[in-house]
Amino acid sequence: MAEDFRVEVELDDEAHGYPLRERLRAVNVDDEARERLGRNVVVTRDGSRMFAYTPTEAQAREAERIISELLSDEGLSGDLTVTRWHPVAEEWRDASLPLPDTAAEEEVEYEEREAAERREAAEEGEFDWHVVAELRGRDAAGDLSRELFAEGLPVTRRWRYVTVGAVTEERAEELAERLRSELGDSGDVWVEARLDDDAFRPFQFIGF
Repeated sequence: MAEDFRVEVELDDEAHGYPLRERLRAVNVDDEARERLGRNVVVTRDGSRMFAYTPTEAQAREAERIISELLSDEGLSGDLTVTRWHPVAEEWRDASLPLPDTAAEEEVEYEEREAAERREAAEEGEFDWHVVAELRGRDAAGDLSRELFAEGLPVTRRWRYVTVGAVTEERAEELAERLRSELGDSGDVWVEARLDDDAFRPFQFIGF
């Protein structure tokens, strides 16, 4: 199974991010380091933060060493950490933490992710995922929205459209499959993801 690691560099001064990236682009490494580092280390920058992505932990550790030496040579300071992508939790975690090895461990990570998504939805007043049902008539949409509201789901109805917020894509797909089964040919159901800036838009675009 392919894995993803990255070196996270938090520079004390944002202005040094660009020259450090250029130094990384031009850096020469010896044969042993080149072998350990590989050919495909992707470096990105976000303000004072830089990230070096690698497919293995060994390559990430080598990239960490090289970046640390460059920081020292430039007289810069910053925090470096090596993290690994956890696909179930959908977040970067310390590389020392193993990936879940059993179904039970995967369930624990998923529950942690779901709880975090719920907290975020409560704080922002918006969900990252929505299930949209288009009914054949307004009355049918009203009946469905009342049914889902009685289940405690976050429902919005506009004319023939019923929208339900979901904390994760998996929960959205589960609900969508259920509604497709229940509605049959009497309605169309699909899942939509919220774009990052959707919370600032007064209009919700369905099916665009």
